[in-house]
Amino acid sequence: LSVDHLWHAIDAFQKEDMMNFSQETQAAALLAEQLAPRATRMARYEALFNRLDLFTKGMALYIFGFLTAAFFWLKGGEKIRLTANSLVWVAFAVHTLGMIARMVLAGRPPVTNLYSSAVFVGWGAVGMGLALEHWHKNGIGSAASAVVGFATLVIAHHLAMSGDTMGMMQAVLDSNFWLATHVITITIGYSSVFLAGALAHVYLIGNVLGKLTDKTRKSLMQMVYGVTCFSLLFTFVGTVLGGIWADQSWGRFWGWDPKENGALLIVLWLSVMLHARFSGHIRENGFMVSAVFANIVTALAWFGVNMLGVGLHSYGFMDKAAFWLLTFSIVQMLVMALGFFPKGLFLPHKSKTA
Repeated sequence: LSVDHLWHAIDAFQKEDMMNFSQETQAAALLAEQLAPRATRMARYEALFNRLDLFTKGMALYIFGFLTAAFFWLKGGEKIRLTANSLVWVAFAVHTLGMIARMVLAGRPPVTNLYSSAVFVGWGAVGMGLALEHWHKNGIGSAASAVVGFATLVIAHHLAMSGDTMGMMQAVLDSNFWLATHVITITIGYSSVFLAGALAHVYLIGNVLGKLTDKTRKSLMQMVYGVTCFSLLFTFVGTVLGGIWADQSWGRFWGWDPKENGALLIVLWLSVMLHARFSGHIRENGFMVSAVFANIVTALAWFGVNMLGVGLHSYGFMDKAAFWLLTFSIVQMLVMALGFFPKGLFLPHKSKTA
């Protein structure tokens, strides 16, 4: 039996008998391959996947893409913009390959837990950002994509340190159909909210620095408004699908669970934003501030429920995330405050004497 070979291998290792240790481990591996060929093959693939470390490589490529996009803003030049866009595309391809590999290894849709949701949120935001860059060609889509892609992969990296990222599913979550419909839809909604928030950062920071041209200002407004409309659609549909799943699993469509409340708050806030803008109650600046605040609402709905430790959607208490969630919220509020400063506040004044 394979277990016998492993026990003999352990005994040989303790006795520092490397020859017998090697023979016993090889015999155990051969026997395991005969008894479970598919599992053994997948184990080899998983070992290769871990060695390639695709998400870490993706993080590095996102950094290079952002720096190149920033250089384009400083110096200009179509070749530099295309280089930045190409780097983000390569990072996106590596990100995609890593996500597909995880799906194959787990035999599941891309989102099954907090770790995989972080990977997918970044992937979705990058894909949408690259589409915006294709339409607007101003380097902003590439830069925003790179920032969100890098940030979410960093979050995923730290989540991976807490344990196995491809562990057994909770019984209530063991449904590939709902994982591929409700979970994917609502997570795409998260992706688009964070992308809109990143674009709003560019607007608010560029505004106080006096670096936005009228063309760039108009382009950013179109991007944030369009992405917000997209976010509202997907978060609303995802919330409804979640209610249907809850009805099948728990016998009720809605129970004011913290996770359900968080999803509803995202839908309500996005609705308020669009209504206020459409009715003229807020202008461009106010809409951008609202888009940044949507980041806080979404982060609380995404991670906050796991820190409460209550509700049917809480699958483990995560007090370690509290500090980073608070830090993120404070940073977002500081960026929101920029919306109350006048345009070009930090623009150096030219001397009146020539």
